[in-house]
Amino acid sequence: MKFASRLLLAAVPLALVGASASAGSSSSDPSSDPMRFFEGRTEGLSTIKLMMRKPYRSRTTGEGEINDGVLRLVQRVHEEGKPPFERRWRMRQVAPGRYSGTMSEAIGAVQVDKVGEGYRFRFRMKGNLSIEQWLIPLPGGTSARTKLSIRKFGLTVGKSEGTIRKL
Repeated sequence: MKFASRLLLAAVPLALVGASASAGSSSSDPSSDPMRFFEGRTEGLSTIKLMMRKPYRSRTTGEGEINDGVLRLVQRVHEEGKPPFERRWRMRQVAPGRYSGTMSEAIGAVQVDKVGEGYRFRFRMKGNLSIEQWLIPLPGGTSARTKLSIRKFGLTVGKSEGTIRKL
């Protein structure tokens, strides 16, 4: 479960690719383009609850850059009682409303799909963990709500809820 706790807030951000439409969108609202939402500086705050453990807070700061259609996002994760660590994302749009890429703690690809007004992230991690994270843009386009769940053998073993905002 140690590795699961490190991941929980990862996803917060991209949780990482954030909010939708095409990566080349000219919209001025960052939430209409998930790649642009994470371009520049972002901050995520969340509460993480793992099975059989006391909830704890996590703060993630990110710095994102888009080159050749690829979002490169580096996040610094600070979790209560643990040393900070870095998480790296690389994401690109592969079809309208669909994104794919990598995250340093994921095994295999990270898949992101636009579902309604939100984005669903799905990926796997060591220890047979399946991660599903939802990123829901909030009015104004500069912040989003995030909910993450961790499953092992089909059972939910962890959850996280928080917000991400553009700085």
